[in-house]
Amino acid sequence: MGTQNTKPELIVADEIAQRIPYSQNQLRRLEAQGCFPKRIRIGANRVAWVRAEIDDWIEARMNARNGEVA
Repeated sequence: MGTQNTKPELIVADEIAQRIPYSQNQLRRLEAQGCFPKRIRIGANRVAWVRAEIDDWIEARMNARNGEVA
């Protein structure tokens, strides 16, 4: 594993809601089951997700729909 010079880009719940039609409660359930990327606490009352992990999650769903194996 090499070091990356780029820092991960974070996205917040509003953008997640635009991209993935699940409620916040459903996302929490999926996270607890290990079926959705884990959130990162970025403040006392604020969380975010790593954009690349969300993109990978969406891509995996698309690949599964198309019968591709990850």
